[in-house]
Amino acid sequence: MEPLVSVLLVPYDAPMSARKQARNQGGRPRDSRVDDAIASAVRELLAEVGYTRLTMAEVAARAGVGKAAIYRRHATKQEMIFDVLLPDQFLAAAPDCGSLRADLAAVLAEIADSMASLPQGTVPGLLADVHADPALRVRFDEKYGGVQRRTLTEILDRATARGELTTRPDPATLNALLVGPVFAWLFLLPESPDQLPALTSALLDATLALTSPGPPGAQTPPAVRS
Repeated sequence: MEPLVSVLLVPYDAPMSARKQARNQGGRPRDSRVDDAIASAVRELLAEVGYTRLTMAEVAARAGVGKAAIYRRHATKQEMIFDVLLPDQFLAAAPDCGSLRADLAAVLAEIADSMASLPQGTVPGLLADVHADPALRVRFDEKYGGVQRRTLTEILDRATARGELTTRPDPATLNALLVGPVFAWLFLLPESPDQLPALTSALLDATLALTSPGPPGAQTPPAVRS
């Protein structure tokens, strides 16, 4: 169990910056076993009770830690879930598989797998809270949307240098073309995650046809279902 730290001296309704600063001050290094226990508890409870009903007290009880250990790491429930579901390892490095299609396929597979692995209702609930919290929205863009755009920028730059592209497409537009349909497939329609490989293959064909167009009618994106 971790010792009490300076964050306990900061009122919970203090500004976010003050609470974060308190969490980062002094004390022994954080125990990775506590981090792992909290992350496992969050994922288990999201699957059992859902995003809306999950509480930090329940997470502390399931993880076998004091609430102080959680508040040292996460000021709010939203921050806690955000940090667990969007680890720093997400797209840590842009894949270099030798071709534009292979690189995009690797990125899209990681994004699709990360979305499909989350308990039902988690993503819509988290996105609603992200939208309502400007500070969390900035962190979300830095850790998720921004990472995707930077990764795609590197991939597109390499493809341009290899001669696969004559003009580099806008990374943000490409990101929307690839990720938007996956989000809609899983959370708006919703369709079966089992069809994601076929969907992502069709998305890659359609996107590459737009970014590297050949003669009219040369490519026809395949349908996801027969």
